[in-house]
Amino acid sequence: MLDSLSQTAGQAVLTHLGYDPKDFEICVMGCDDARIADLNADFRDKPTPTNVLSWPSEERGAEVEGGNPIPVSADPTGMPFELGDIAIAFDTCEREANAADKPFDAHCLHLLVHGMLHLLGYDHICDPDAALMEGLEVEILEHLGQPNPYILNEG
Repeated sequence: MLDSLSQTAGQAVLTHLGYDPKDFEICVMGCDDARIADLNADFRDKPTPTNVLSWPSEERGAEVEGGNPIPVSADPTGMPFELGDIAIAFDTCEREANAADKPFDAHCLHLLVHGMLHLLGYDHICDPDAALMEGLEVEILEHLGQPNPYILNEG
Protein backbone atom coordinates (compact mmCIF):
# COMPACT_ATOMS: atom_id res chain seq x y z
CA MET A 1 0.00 0.00 0.00
CA LEU A 2 2.72 2.51 0.96
CA ASP A 3 4.58 1.95 -2.30
CA SER A 4 1.44 2.49 -4.38
CA LEU A 5 0.36 5.60 -2.45
CA SER A 6 3.89 7.02 -2.58
CA GLN A 7 4.12 6.48 -6.35
CA THR A 8 0.71 8.10 -6.87
CA ALA A 9 1.53 11.08 -4.66
CA GLY A 10 5.01 11.59 -6.10
CA GLN A 11 3.87 11.45 -9.71
CA ALA A 12 0.94 13.76 -9.02
CA VAL A 13 3.00 16.37 -7.16
CA LEU A 14 5.89 16.42 -9.61
CA THR A 15 3.67 16.46 -12.70
CA HIS A 16 1.46 19.20 -11.24
CA LEU A 17 4.54 21.36 -10.68
CA GLY A 18 5.89 20.74 -14.19
CA TYR A 19 8.56 18.18 -13.36
CA ASP A 20 9.13 14.80 -14.99
CA PRO A 21 8.72 12.22 -12.18
CA LYS A 22 11.31 9.88 -13.72
CA ASP A 23 13.97 12.53 -13.05
CA PHE A 24 13.50 12.36 -9.27
CA GLU A 25 13.78 9.96 -6.36
CA ILE A 26 12.12 10.14 -2.94
CA CYS A 27 12.61 7.74 -0.03
CA VAL A 28 9.45 7.00 1.97
CA MET A 29 9.41 5.07 5.24
CA GLY A 30 6.28 3.78 6.94
CA CYS A 31 6.56 3.52 10.71
CA ASP A 32 4.65 3.30 13.96
CA ASP A 33 4.13 5.99 16.58
CA ALA A 34 7.15 4.94 18.64
CA ARG A 35 9.53 5.28 15.69
CA ILE A 36 8.15 8.59 14.49
CA ALA A 37 8.23 9.96 18.06
CA ASP A 38 11.95 9.08 18.17
CA LEU A 39 12.52 10.79 14.81
CA ASN A 40 10.49 13.82 15.90
CA ALA A 41 12.58 14.04 19.09
CA ASP A 42 15.88 13.64 17.24
CA PHE A 43 15.17 16.16 14.49
CA ARG A 44 12.63 18.59 15.96
CA ASP A 45 13.10 18.25 19.75
CA LYS A 46 9.45 17.16 20.00
CA PRO A 47 9.35 13.68 21.59
CA THR A 48 5.78 12.95 20.50
CA PRO A 49 4.25 11.12 17.56
CA THR A 50 3.27 13.11 14.48
CA ASN A 51 1.70 12.04 11.21
CA VAL A 52 4.44 12.84 8.70
CA LEU A 53 8.01 14.17 8.71
CA SER A 54 10.14 15.20 5.77
CA TRP A 55 13.82 15.90 5.22
CA PRO A 56 14.61 17.72 1.96
CA SER A 57 17.99 17.02 0.40
CA GLU A 58 18.49 20.78 -0.04
CA GLU A 59 16.93 23.95 1.30
CA ARG A 60 14.58 25.26 -1.37
CA GLY A 61 12.36 27.63 0.59
CA ALA A 62 11.01 30.79 -0.99
CA GLU A 63 12.87 34.03 -0.40
CA VAL A 64 9.64 35.92 0.32
CA GLU A 65 6.53 34.90 2.26
CA GLY A 66 3.97 33.31 -0.03
CA GLY A 67 6.46 33.00 -2.87
CA ASN A 68 7.35 29.90 -4.83
CA PRO A 69 10.34 27.87 -3.67
CA ILE A 70 13.59 27.64 -5.59
CA PRO A 71 13.01 25.34 -8.59
CA VAL A 72 14.70 21.96 -8.63
CA SER A 73 16.93 20.98 -11.53
CA ALA A 74 17.22 17.42 -12.73
CA ASP A 75 20.66 15.83 -12.48
CA PRO A 76 22.55 16.55 -15.73
CA THR A 77 24.08 13.06 -15.66
CA GLY A 78 20.63 11.52 -16.12
CA MET A 79 20.62 9.96 -12.65
CA PRO A 80 17.45 10.57 -10.62
CA PHE A 81 17.79 13.62 -8.37
CA GLU A 82 17.24 12.72 -4.71
CA LEU A 83 14.63 15.11 -3.31
CA GLY A 84 14.81 13.77 0.23
CA ASP A 85 13.12 11.48 2.72
CA ILE A 86 9.64 11.16 4.22
CA ALA A 87 8.48 9.19 7.28
CA ILE A 88 4.77 8.55 7.74
CA ALA A 89 3.26 7.07 10.92
CA PHE A 90 0.43 4.68 10.21
CA ASP A 91 -0.77 4.64 13.84
CA THR A 92 -1.26 8.40 13.90
CA CYS A 93 -2.73 8.43 10.39
CA GLU A 94 -5.27 5.79 11.34
CA ARG A 95 -6.36 7.72 14.45
CA GLU A 96 -6.64 10.97 12.47
CA ALA A 97 -8.56 9.32 9.63
CA ASN A 98 -10.99 7.69 12.06
CA ALA A 99 -11.50 10.94 13.99
CA ALA A 100 -12.20 12.84 10.74
CA ASP A 101 -14.33 10.01 9.31
CA LYS A 102 -12.06 9.82 6.27
CA PRO A 103 -10.72 6.77 4.47
CA PHE A 104 -7.28 5.77 5.74
CA ASP A 105 -5.76 5.58 2.23
CA ALA A 106 -7.08 9.05 1.34
CA HIS A 107 -5.62 10.55 4.50
CA CYS A 108 -2.24 8.88 3.89
CA LEU A 109 -2.27 10.10 0.29
CA HIS A 110 -2.88 13.66 1.49
CA LEU A 111 -0.02 13.45 3.99
CA LEU A 112 2.34 12.05 1.36
CA VAL A 113 1.44 14.92 -0.99
CA HIS A 114 2.03 17.30 1.93
CA GLY A 115 5.43 15.75 2.71
CA MET A 116 6.50 15.80 -0.92
CA LEU A 117 5.64 19.48 -1.20
CA HIS A 118 7.89 20.05 1.83
CA LEU A 119 10.72 18.29 -0.03
CA LEU A 120 10.22 20.78 -2.87
CA GLY A 121 10.51 23.79 -0.54
CA TYR A 122 6.89 24.52 0.32
CA ASP A 123 6.01 25.28 3.93
CA HIS A 124 3.20 26.46 6.18
CA ILE A 125 5.03 28.46 8.82
CA CYS A 126 3.35 31.76 7.95
CA ASP A 127 -0.15 32.38 6.53
CA PRO A 128 0.91 33.28 2.95
CA ASP A 129 3.10 30.15 2.72
CA ALA A 130 0.34 27.99 4.21
CA ALA A 131 -2.21 29.35 1.74
CA LEU A 132 0.08 28.53 -1.19
CA MET A 133 0.93 25.04 0.07
CA GLU A 134 -2.62 24.10 1.05
CA GLY A 135 -3.93 25.40 -2.27
CA LEU A 136 -1.50 23.13 -4.10
CA GLU A 137 -2.49 20.17 -1.94
CA VAL A 138 -6.17 20.73 -2.74
CA GLU A 139 -5.46 21.05 -6.50
CA ILE A 140 -3.27 17.93 -6.60
CA LEU A 141 -5.70 15.84 -4.57
CA GLU A 142 -8.63 17.05 -6.65
CA HIS A 143 -6.79 15.89 -9.77
CA LEU A 144 -6.49 12.48 -8.07
CA GLY A 145 -10.24 12.42 -7.41
CA GLN A 146 -9.87 13.18 -3.69
CA PRO A 147 -11.95 15.72 -1.76
CA ASN A 148 -10.51 18.85 -0.18
CA PRO A 149 -8.84 17.57 3.02
CA TYR A 150 -9.34 20.91 4.76
CA ILE A 151 -13.11 20.73 4.66
CA LEU A 152 -14.56 18.78 7.57
CA ASN A 153 -17.02 16.01 6.85
CA GLU A 154 -20.50 17.06 7.89
CA GLY A 155 -22.04 13.61 7.77
